[in-house]
Amino acid sequence: MSTDKELANPKPQGSVPSVLSVVQSELVLENELVAQLIGQGYAPVAVTDEASMLGNLKAQLEVFNGLTLTAGEFTKVLNHLNRRAGVFEKAKTLRDRMKLDREDGTTVYLEFFDSGNPLRNLYQVTRQVAMDEGKYKNRYDVTILVNGLPLVQMELKRRGLEMKEAFNQIQRYQKHSYWSAHGLFHFVQLFVISNGVNTKYYANARKQSFKQTFYWAAEDNKTIRELKPFTTAFLNREHVGAMIGKYIVLNETDKILMVLRPYQFYATERIVERVKNPPEENANGYIWHTTGSGKTLTSFKAAQIITGLPGVAKVVFCVDRKDLDYQTIKEFNGFSKGSVDGTNNTQKLVQQFTDDAALERQSTVNTKLIVTTLQKLNTAISKTQYLAAMEGLRDERIIFIFDECHRSQFGDTHKRITAFFRNHQMFGFTGTPIFADNAVAKDGKKHTTKDLFHEKLHSYVITDAIKDENVLKFAVEYVGRYKRKPGTATEVDIEVEGIDTKELMESPARLEKISDYILEHHAVKTRNKEFTAMMCVSSVEVLIKYYELFADKKKAGQHNLKVATIFSYTSNEEDKDADGILDEGGEIIGGEGGNPHTREKLDGFIGDYNAMFGTNYSTKDTQSFYNYYQDIAKKVKERKVDLLLVVNMFLTGFDSKTLNTLYVDKTLRFHGLVQAYSRTNRILNEVKSQGNIVVFRNLKARTDEAIALFSNVKAKEEIFVPPYEDYVQRFNEVVVDLLKLTPTVRSVKDLPDEEAELQFVKIFRELMRLRNILESFSEFDDNDLALPAQRFADYRSAYLDLYDKVKTDNTKEKASILEDVDFELELIHKDIINVQYILTLLARLYGADAKEAPMLRKLILDTVAGDLELRSKKELIEKFIEQNLPKVESAAEIPECFEDFWEKERVEAFEKLVKEENLDADKLKKVIDRYVYTGQPPLTDPDIADIIVKPLKILERGPTKKRVFDRVLDYVATFIRGIAA
Repeated sequence: MSTDKELANPKPQGSVPSVLSVVQSELVLENELVAQLIGQGYAPVAVTDEASMLGNLKAQLEVFNGLTLTAGEFTKVLNHLNRRAGVFEKAKTLRDRMKLDREDGTTVYLEFFDSGNPLRNLYQVTRQVAMDEGKYKNRYDVTILVNGLPLVQMELKRRGLEMKEAFNQIQRYQKHSYWSAHGLFHFVQLFVISNGVNTKYYANARKQSFKQTFYWAAEDNKTIRELKPFTTAFLNREHVGAMIGKYIVLNETDKILMVLRPYQFYATERIVERVKNPPEENANGYIWHTTGSGKTLTSFKAAQIITGLPGVAKVVFCVDRKDLDYQTIKEFNGFSKGSVDGTNNTQKLVQQFTDDAALERQSTVNTKLIVTTLQKLNTAISKTQYLAAMEGLRDERIIFIFDECHRSQFGDTHKRITAFFRNHQMFGFTGTPIFADNAVAKDGKKHTTKDLFHEKLHSYVITDAIKDENVLKFAVEYVGRYKRKPGTATEVDIEVEGIDTKELMESPARLEKISDYILEHHAVKTRNKEFTAMMCVSSVEVLIKYYELFADKKKAGQHNLKVATIFSYTSNEEDKDADGILDEGGEIIGGEGGNPHTREKLDGFIGDYNAMFGTNYSTKDTQSFYNYYQDIAKKVKERKVDLLLVVNMFLTGFDSKTLNTLYVDKTLRFHGLVQAYSRTNRILNEVKSQGNIVVFRNLKARTDEAIALFSNVKAKEEIFVPPYEDYVQRFNEVVVDLLKLTPTVRSVKDLPDEEAELQFVKIFRELMRLRNILESFSEFDDNDLALPAQRFADYRSAYLDLYDKVKTDNTKEKASILEDVDFELELIHKDIINVQYILTLLARLYGADAKEAPMLRKLILDTVAGDLELRSKKELIEKFIEQNLPKVESAAEIPECFEDFWEKERVEAFEKLVKEENLDADKLKKVIDRYVYTGQPPLTDPDIADIIVKPLKILERGPTKKRVFDRVLDYVATFIRGIAA
């Protein structure tokens, strides 16, 4: 095996910065921000608590609506604002009008925000708003009030500190106090976080990840990071008002707010402007936004805005039927409820097109935005039974928006659409445009994206997305080198680029070796199946061979992967993309016809799938086959399928954040290669550090060629992760920093202050990040590292001890500087380290000799101490080793003996908790069961209060409920969490 060594070195990161360096204080940063906002037209206002906020709200709503409210009327307004609970519902209230029956008998409609005219709204800025309800007392840094409501909240950290700390602080506020003060802070639409040097924004939504925070940028995609220019560009009143009014999306499916990123904003603006003022010729346009950048949201938002423009009869959003998987349907219907009809019902589409006439008869509602598939649209304008109804639309102004236009707009359907609708305008979205270099000749001509869609309106290429951390880099490994034998052409062993002959590539010996290689390295690539993988192969015939190889090896007990496949069974099943340029057209078929042999094979493979998942799919008709297609997409995203085998399907348009590996035994080129690779690089979490591409073909030159075409010639170092050796070097450099600060594990406990502890956290967190990446390389060897596994585990335990200390120490009056630091605990836990894994080690310990036993015992206890879920069980596991393991008669009895021991300890701990805290056992059990089932800890009130039998004095209530709450959580963490094998 050979790994590409020509990738660029990683950018120098330097040592972890000292928090003791001279930095600009948070107060100075806050003063400068407020002064700048005032200079940009914000009115300063002294709103510092609930009372002053309510008084200011009344005054601002009166000015904004041009009336005066009595005290009773304002009470009605507050009741209306509180009528809907939570951020999502309050976002609807903000955009609605309120019917107010006034005390003088008149009725008015109050507005809370003007989405169409941002500068009509009233903008104020205040600072240090204090919310003191309950046990938590919080002060918010800088708040932008619009018409008296807090719509933008900004949290600042002094220079040198991480923005993540401001993000985590906002999360605490969301949990502890934003619900107070009549829930007015639930009206916040946007958050801004900054340390002066870096500034990001994001929508107010529950269960946020730091990955969902964005830098603002200019139209050329150059990020605007510093707070001062960000405030000028993003927080000017007209822009921030437009972002709130037009560019926040209320996702009905997930009940969350979403905000557009800068490149999405600019693309939408350019499309809308072109519809408003179309040139006389070449009025179409296309958007080049790289795969994984959120084209669906951009195009849908553009469509939504265009529907409101005068003179536009219909806006038609077109996708290929293959792309309407369950997730896409969910997203479309989330943006506009009920907008997607996932069936083949063309009649319904025709009704949507012609409902203007029906509206005149007052029998239905006008549908201005239509979401449909290319297939249904083609049928509507081609079949005789629909033409009469559609004829009246030929001269109406229709705006078409095409998703994934690089592969859907070069056939007869496009010609029919342009010929039928005489007053149309077309916009296309693509991650990989068709240029002259990668165009395929049809009818003797090469058609490019520019030919059909005219001007490129905005671009955001893969290098932009990687720089902004919107997609991941690729780690590409080229496995298997084919060389000429000495004496054939030359005596020198050289790699042969042109050796991809059918006989060699499809030889049973080669396929066997590749399948064995995949099985050997799959756990490493997918982080022990924490992620999923796809394999693309050259033809259906080869796919069948691979599937049967994996099936035979599973029967032989060589693996337990859940392998699935899907392919078309047309008469001509050779890879129609022998040139490597993908085109999925016509692959969803189903029903009779095609190659009987491969259809029979596929039915058998679908039968395996049905047995695996309890489903009932087949190839008997197109709908059943399409449902199978959709279900596979769903199962891959849910990590229920470990490995998906395909020829062309799923290599374009399929988005799954949980897929991180692509095995390639297929010729790919240009946009086909980039599209296929890009299935792996969706952002998910800290653990998913890159997309893994394992190539079993000589695609090095074609990979470089494709990257040069869709970004630039020198983009390789920005798109590919550096080689293994560079990460080893970087890891060992950071180890030097670690040992300077803490020469031994024990010295972590002796760090003099929180500043030093913070430095240790940052250094060791960097080591965890680097090791996470290193472990994804096939050639990873722990012996290459200056901090090998055992010492790394020891420091990891000390790192977790520090985390526990910070999170459980509630005695300090002043908040710890570590409280909002992200410890990135997801980098610590691995699915492989569970109770079943520990039982395996116990069996080894049972049979170990006197020399090996102490080492195994230490390994077990260190492993438990270093895992987030198992560390609470360390004392009990140690007790089992000391008291019970010597009594076991054989290693086979260990699981049952351990289970009996655990149940006995659990019962005793439960009874002890009930007795010592005087609790109702039945009610406690219900609270614990609900906690385990929902994953949500019990509320302090009333759940905990209800299980305490003894009446408590007033001064006892708070401390007692807190103590019982903590003990319940500890009980669940010790005896229930992480116990399932």
